[in-house]
Amino acid sequence: MLARAEAEQLVSTVPTEPYFAGRWGSGQSIDTFDVIDPVTERRLTTVAAAGAREVDEAVSHARSALDEGEWGRTDGSARALLLHRLAGLIEARSEEFATLESLDIGKPGFEPRAIDLPQAIGAFRYFAGWADKLEGRSVPTSPYMGRPTHSYTVREPVGVVAAITPWNSPTMIGSWKIAPALAAGCAVVLKPPEDAPLTSLLLASLVEEAGFPAGAFSVLPGLGAVTGQALIDHPGVDKISFTGSPETGYKVAVAAAKGFRRTTLELGGKSPQIVFGDADLDEASQGVAVGIFANQGEVCAAGSRILVARSVYDEFVERLVARARDIKVGDPFDDDTTMGALINARQLERVSQYVAAGIDDGARLIAGGGRPDGKGFFVEPTLFAEVDNTMTIARREIFGPVGAVIPFDSESDAIGIANDSDYALAATLWTSDVSRAHAVARRVKAGAVAINGWAPLDPRLPWGGSKLSGQGRELGWAGIEANTEEKTVTAVLSYAPDK
Repeated sequence: MLARAEAEQLVSTVPTEPYFAGRWGSGQSIDTFDVIDPVTERRLTTVAAAGAREVDEAVSHARSALDEGEWGRTDGSARALLLHRLAGLIEARSEEFATLESLDIGKPGFEPRAIDLPQAIGAFRYFAGWADKLEGRSVPTSPYMGRPTHSYTVREPVGVVAAITPWNSPTMIGSWKIAPALAAGCAVVLKPPEDAPLTSLLLASLVEEAGFPAGAFSVLPGLGAVTGQALIDHPGVDKISFTGSPETGYKVAVAAAKGFRRTTLELGGKSPQIVFGDADLDEASQGVAVGIFANQGEVCAAGSRILVARSVYDEFVERLVARARDIKVGDPFDDDTTMGALINARQLERVSQYVAAGIDDGARLIAGGGRPDGKGFFVEPTLFAEVDNTMTIARREIFGPVGAVIPFDSESDAIGIANDSDYALAATLWTSDVSRAHAVARRVKAGAVAINGWAPLDPRLPWGGSKLSGQGRELGWAGIEANTEEKTVTAVLSYAPDK
C-alpha cells in the first residue's frame, strides 16, 4: 500500500478533462470543479467540467460510432477481445485504482482491494464472455395467407447508453453499467460522480489504451445539475442507467419518459438483517457489523436495520457493540484504520442529523454517535437499540455508519418488520436452519437475499430492487437484456409444397 504522500502524487498522473470522440479535451468548457480529500479536507486536483456542448458532441459521436462508424461494425468476438484486454489493464493497474478510491472516497484501501476491484475486473471478464453469444431464436409461425413463413429474432444494441454513477463505489458500479453495455455493442457515455471522478478518468485512459474505437466510450466529468441534466435530457440517448438517490432517480425517470427511453434505476435501500435465535451469534455479529460499517455505511445495500430475535437480543447487542468499538476510525492510509471518512461535509451533516433524530425519537444510543476531533469528515460507528420500525432511523436511508437494532418475537413478526419499508433492495438472513432460510427468503421483499453472509455480490447474479430501490436489473443475463432490443424478422416464403 502506498503512503499518503505517494498516493497524492499519483493523482497528478490522472487525466482531468473529458474524454469523448476518442480524444481528451475540455472543448468549449470554461468551468472546473475541485476534488476534495474527505480525510484532510484539502484539494486533490481540479477537473474540467463538461457542459451542454460537450454532452451534445459526445452523444453525437457515440451515435455516429454506432450507426456508421467502426464500433457499429465491431462484431461480438472483437468486442469480447477488447473487454478482456480492458480487464487485464485494470488488473495490472488495480493498486492505482484502489489508492485513488481511498483518496477520493475516504475508504480504507483493503475494501477496494478485496471488493471493488475484483468485482469490476470480474464484470468485464464475465460480459466479455457474452459478447459473441447474443443469439436470437427461431420461432415456428403459422402460414401467412396460405404461404409458409420463416420467423426468427435477433438481439441488437439498444443504442447510446448514458451511465451515471454514484460516489461510494464508482469503479465497481461503473463496471456494472459499462461492461454489459459494451458487450451488447452499445456506445456508453459515462457521467462520473463529481465527488469521486478520478477512477473513472483513469478507466477512460485504459479504454483508449485497450483500443476501443472512437466514440464507443466517453467520460464526461461535471456537476450533476449541469452535465448530468444535459445528458439525461439529450434526445440522442437511448437508455439511462442511474445509481443514486430516489429523488434524483425520479428526475431521471421523468426525463426518460419524455422520449420513451429505457432506464435502469438502482436507488438505494434500507436493508434488513434478520438474526434468528438459532444463528451463530459470533459469526452473525461480525457479518452484521460489516453490513453496517463497510465503506463507512455509504452502501446502497447497507444492512442498517438489524432485526434480532428477542430470545438472543441482549446477548447479540452486547456482541455487536463490541464489534463497533473494535473499529478504528482514521486515515485510510494508516495500517490500523478499519473505517475512513464520509465523502463530504454535507454527508457528515446528514448523518449527524439522523443520529440526533434517533435520540429524539427515544432510541437508546449504545455505541458511537459523535465524531473524532480534528479535520476530516469522520463519524463514529453508531448503534441504536430498542428501535421501533416507525422511527426515522428505521425508515430513512442514512447512508452512513448507523445501525438500528429492532427486536422481534416470531418469524412472521420478523418478516412483517422487514417488509414494512419503502425500499426493497437487499436482505440478509442469519440462521442455522436451512429450511427456515429458504422459506423466509421467499417471503422477504428484496431484489437479493443473502443467507449467512452480507451482500455476496457476483457479476453472474442480477442486481437491483423494487419500490424506492428502483427498477430494472444489472449484471447477469439481465444486464444483457437491459442493453439490447429483440427484433423479430419474418420471411413469407414463395415456396409452396406439392399437393
